[in-house]
Amino acid sequence: MFKKKQNNNAYEQQSQKARSKVRNFKPGKIVGIFIGIIAAAYLLVGSIYSLKENEYAVITTFGVPSVVEESGIHLKLPYIQRMAKVPKTINGFPIGFNADSDEYNDRESFMITRDYNFVNVDFYVEYRVTDPTRYLYASENPVEILKNLTQSYIRDTIGLYDVDSVITTGKNEIQASIKEKIVGRLEEEDIGIQLVNITIQDAEPPTQEVINAFKNVENAKQGKETSINRANQKRNEDIPAARALADETLKTAQAQAEERVNEAKGQVARLNELYAEYQKYPLITKQRMFYETMEEILPDMKVIIERSDGSTQTMLPLESFTGSSAGSFGSAASGSSFSGSQQNNGNNAGSSTDGNTPAENEAGDDEE
Repeated sequence: MFKKKQNNNAYEQQSQKARSKVRNFKPGKIVGIFIGIIAAAYLLVGSIYSLKENEYAVITTFGVPSVVEESGIHLKLPYIQRMAKVPKTINGFPIGFNADSDEYNDRESFMITRDYNFVNVDFYVEYRVTDPTRYLYASENPVEILKNLTQSYIRDTIGLYDVDSVITTGKNEIQASIKEKIVGRLEEEDIGIQLVNITIQDAEPPTQEVINAFKNVENAKQGKETSINRANQKRNEDIPAARALADETLKTAQAQAEERVNEAKGQVARLNELYAEYQKYPLITKQRMFYETMEEILPDMKVIIERSDGSTQTMLPLESFTGSSAGSFGSAASGSSFSGSQQNNGNNAGSSTDGNTPAENEAGDDEE
């Protein structure tokens, strides 16, 4: 019974302690602890930031900026240091068209050329940040400044060219001129941004009728270039052929000239030899020349016989009339020439008894 009383006293003491704890419990402590945990987590999260490889971080400590370029996880003091991220990559924006709808923005694209023609020209501008601090704090909106400068120089440059150059042949020159002007102006302003490139996306007249007219002009130019190329090709083919033909003709003429000169020299040499023989034996030489000429002429000669009644008859060829070949006729002529020569020699020999020399007899025969 004594043990039972002790157990009841212990139970009552524990119950009193539990009731005293409940009476002493304050809900504000739990809320404070919870808020502290949240604040600590917030401060911890605000102190940690990460950078990608294509990002800068500009950290300002009491208004003094510093640039962080290394990628990875970094720490900063919350509320004391402020962080702003700036991209390293090349970014861009369109001028003259809407990138979402791919339609012209007339306020930006509509321009007038040097020859007072209207044209729609749209560009695409590429830039990158070179100085993150100047980019964030040297101007309020550096990209908008770049866009305004670009539009100004675009209109200024387009106004120096005619519409044909803007639409067709002068695009590269226009782009280079605009880029040079913008780069020089950005160096003067020093707003931490650099122009990478500017390109003409499209350039065309504002109305369909004018577009068709320019297309016709462009087709005509292409046809002109094609004709010129064909003409040059034809010229390159014909000129070597003409030169080859001229060389061939010249060489042929030179060969004929040499042949005729050699032939003439041979004839001169032959006549000189003949003249030397003629000086020795004039009569014999004349007779021999006569018979040799007849041998060449008679085979191709037409023989015409006139009858007693006045009619004529052509005997052709000569062999049908003589009954012998031209060779036999030539042999007969040679034989008669030989006999005549012997007779003349005999006469000359006989006339020497008259007291005249053979040379005088030959001279007398020449006179006869």
